[in-house]
Amino acid sequence: MKKKLLIFGNGQIAELAYFYFTKFSDHKIEAFILDNEYIKESSFCEKPIIPLEKVKEKFSTQEYSFFIALGYQGVNEIRKKKYLEVKKHGYEFETFISPDASILSKDIGDNCFIFENNVIQPKVKIRNNLTLWSGNHIGHHSTLDDHCFISSHVVISGNVNIGEQTFIGINSTIRDNINIGKKCIIGAGCKILNHVPDFSVYREKTSTRSIITSDKLKKI
Repeated sequence: MKKKLLIFGNGQIAELAYFYFTKFSDHKIEAFILDNEYIKESSFCEKPIIPLEKVKEKFSTQEYSFFIALGYQGVNEIRKKKYLEVKKHGYEFETFISPDASILSKDIGDNCFIFENNVIQPKVKIRNNLTLWSGNHIGHHSTLDDHCFISSHVVISGNVNIGEQTFIGINSTIRDNINIGKKCIIGAGCKILNHVPDFSVYREKTSTRSIITSDKLKKI
């Protein structure tokens, strides 16, 4: 583990990465990195913003590691692209695991962002460049492939395989012993009981607004 860390990004996820790494790890955040065309300011979180095009001139791969702090835009395509681009530069990546997560598997890849209150059971395999937001359950013997994004309070049961770049929305439930294909979108509140082909999109209907307004209710 290299203690000097560079964070790619300058959005809310990058701000959260700065907070979590600073508060819960020994890493020293040296700078934020962006593509030159997107740099509008000289600093972020009181740290300098450096163009990715000049990163190797300033930061040695022997002393510095990276964290890609991007969301799920393009069904995780942008985060995947930047992860692979930085990897070609020869940098290693750090993973953040919250001290308030329950981790019973050691098979966790690099550039993962694992928030508080996640439960990861034994024999789970978590590949590279994944985000697990807070409060998820990842069941035993499941595999989450590269570049996935798991929102909050998702239940993934045992022996489930999640294909790369898949997005799973909040409060979704995945039953045991099924496969979710690559680059799928499982919307908020979905219940998945069967195998899911590649590139599938699932979504639940939103709740219906009542014709009665709250000021007309006599009981609640």
